[in-house]
Amino acid sequence: MVKKLLHTRMRVNDLERTVKFYEDALGLKVARRHTSPRGAQLAFLQVPNSDEEIELCQLPNSPAVQVQPDLMHLAFAVDDLAAFAVRLEAKGYKLSDGPTPSGSGSIIAFIDAPEGYEVELIQKG
Repeated sequence: MVKKLLHTRMRVNDLERTVKFYEDALGLKVARRHTSPRGAQLAFLQVPNSDEEIELCQLPNSPAVQVQPDLMHLAFAVDDLAAFAVRLEAKGYKLSDGPTPSGSGSIIAFIDAPEGYEVELIQKG
C-alpha cells in the first residue's frame, strides 16, 4: 500500500525564473537541487507545514512546456488573503482572479505562476 505522497513534479521551461517566483511570491524554500541521470535539472521546494515537496524539472532538449488552461493547480492556505495580496503586489505580482467568497465561507483567489501554472490561495472560513 502507498504510505504517503512525497512530491508533485511540474515541468518548466525556465527553472530559475520559476524557483524565484515560488520563493518571492509564496515564501517557499529550495530543499535541494540536483541533476537527474537523464540530465534534467531539478529543484525541490519545501512546503510549510507539509511533508510533501514540489519538484520543478527542466528537461534539456525537450519540447517547450505548454500548460493547458485548467489542467491542474496547486492550492495553498493563507491566514489573511487581503494582506497576502497586498504583499504580492508590493513584490510585483498580481492576483489573476479573485478574491472570491465561496459557499463554505472560505475566500479564494488565484495567481499565475511562470509557464502558465495556476496557484490557488485559500483563506479558510
